[in-house]
Amino acid sequence: MDSRHPFPFLRNKEIYYAAQLNSKSDGVYYGIIPLSGQFEQLLFIKNPDGTTSFAFADELIAHYAASIFNKSTLQNACLFRVTRNADITVDEGMMDHDIDFRDVMSELLKKRRKLAAVRLQFWPSAPQEIVKFLRDKLVVPADRCYTQTSPLDPGLLFRLASRVSADSNPAFSYPPARPIQAPADYDLYAEAHKHDVLLSYPYQSIRPFIRMLMKAGSDPDVVSIKMTLYRMASDSQIVQALINAAENGKEVTAMVELRARFDEQNNIDWSKQLEEAGCTVFYGFDDYKVHSKLTLITSKVNGKYHYLTQIGTGNYNEKTSELYTDLSFITTRQEIGEEASAVFNNMALQRLTSEADTMLVAPLRFKSVLLEEMDRVIAAARMGRPASMILKNNSISDRDIILKLQEASCAGVRIDMIVRGICCVRAEVPGKTENLHIRSLVGRYLEHGRIYSFFDGAHTRIYIASGDFLTRNTECRVEVGVRVEDPVLVRKLTDILQLQLRDNVNAREMRPDGSYQKVKPAEGEALVNGQMGMYELLKNDWTQPEPWRLSAAVQEKQPEPSAEAAKPEPAKTEAAPAAKQAEASHPESAAAPESGDRFDQLEQMVNHKKRTACPCSQADKAGGGGDTRPQKPPETDFGFFQVTQIIFARPDRANPLPGLFACLPA
Repeated sequence: MDSRHPFPFLRNKEIYYAAQLNSKSDGVYYGIIPLSGQFEQLLFIKNPDGTTSFAFADELIAHYAASIFNKSTLQNACLFRVTRNADITVDEGMMDHDIDFRDVMSELLKKRRKLAAVRLQFWPSAPQEIVKFLRDKLVVPADRCYTQTSPLDPGLLFRLASRVSADSNPAFSYPPARPIQAPADYDLYAEAHKHDVLLSYPYQSIRPFIRMLMKAGSDPDVVSIKMTLYRMASDSQIVQALINAAENGKEVTAMVELRARFDEQNNIDWSKQLEEAGCTVFYGFDDYKVHSKLTLITSKVNGKYHYLTQIGTGNYNEKTSELYTDLSFITTRQEIGEEASAVFNNMALQRLTSEADTMLVAPLRFKSVLLEEMDRVIAAARMGRPASMILKNNSISDRDIILKLQEASCAGVRIDMIVRGICCVRAEVPGKTENLHIRSLVGRYLEHGRIYSFFDGAHTRIYIASGDFLTRNTECRVEVGVRVEDPVLVRKLTDILQLQLRDNVNAREMRPDGSYQKVKPAEGEALVNGQMGMYELLKNDWTQPEPWRLSAAVQEKQPEPSAEAAKPEPAKTEAAPAAKQAEASHPESAAAPESGDRFDQLEQMVNHKKRTACPCSQADKAGGGGDTRPQKPPETDFGFFQVTQIIFARPDRANPLPGLFACLPA
């Protein structure tokens, strides 16, 4: 680069070779060579002994690049990569009622390629002269410059893993694990009309759901299919099923979220194909992303409308359904179908849903419902009942929920949280969250499902949802969830939670200082893999009408089911000694009141620790007597808050989290 060669535009995430040069005529100057896209980036070499070696092309080029500048003296050199900002927002001036929002997004994607640089990565070292030169040209602060010894493009490791897998080297591969396939004659469409169904990915195949869509598209009774689409596979069979239904004359409506980060172009392309097939496509809200996973199939029989509703925790994506753990709930309950229909109607009108009884619908009927459930559990604990909560999601940062968790802990509620990622609350902090226990599961699959279970000492109320406890989910997105009421599915979800709470292979538990400690089995204790154990848990799910067996501690004593929940009971088995010990050590669990809910003992199974009475709960007992009303959480001292990398601030709160402490799972 000199007076005749200006500084070039550096593309996002492409790899470049940078050299500091010196010549007698020009003095010190710099040269840059683009590497990405011109060569096969990963090279495999077959060795004479039959083994295979590999090399990264950019490292080979870096080794010989000095010969390109043969007239100059090479002083310093390295490889580097630029990362550009990916946040795109729709400017008010870009919006026009006469312009298709899809065209606006297409223009924004072009602009994103040229957004400001936000990070510089160097390999294998970072010569200060080169770093300063690039920083000055790209205006990147020093704390956004990183030196690394691993490959600059980690995506190449996927190709390397695929090659290792193709060579069938068991030392470097997981043992084979495939989704459990449904029997050839299994008809999910017919089964869902008999009873509620809950599928669990990736342990069960998504194919029955796709076949259900295909069958609905050709069913003469079906009049319409509506679906929200957030992230789709590049060769999506699910979208193809919608296209086929439209071509069969069905009324197909697709809510396509064009702002799904890094999937914008894919969603733009699919929206065009859906429109060309005759589907009605709309793009949701100006101010809220639609992150919901919702499908509604409407049929008309004998002049009456009937609904089949699917509510999930994960995307309609065949590829990620084999990598992410997610849940898919399918029901023909009329009241849920009516609520889902109202949600679709509201989205089409850019109107938020404010009323729902069984469904959770953010931002107006999601957090408020869950806080009400927590208040119910807190009130039960203050009455002396063995109340507990199990909350599984990806992340938590919502201030209101964190304060409510502190209140619940101080009231004596046993809280178990399974939080894979960002966690802005600390566990087991004396006087604040002593009864809150947090673990993170990181294993073969990406934990992605959200399950919220509330036990008030008599009844379990359990939800699945698409939204986490991040403020962006609870207040800034349209999320959906549902309360699962079928006793068989309540038991199924509870067994899944119990399995994950027993995991001693993938689990790390948070300590009061915010750090995480790997869970290791005690001497003589069996290994429990909460992910691989799902295959055993679900092995009979397709073929048995009620495959779930309660854990031994629950089977030993079950109250009679109510008339509403009456279903065939599985055979009872002798309680395991360990389960009997657990029950004996927690007499408060055995004293739970009898009720018509035959699952009233489920949540108590996790009470492996004695509840600790926090100072605030002691104060309640001393001064409040029998007052069971939810108490106002403390206004000050937020020392139990914890923030990791991202802070979600709200405009109405100048200082949302006064005490900030960083922590990530090890």
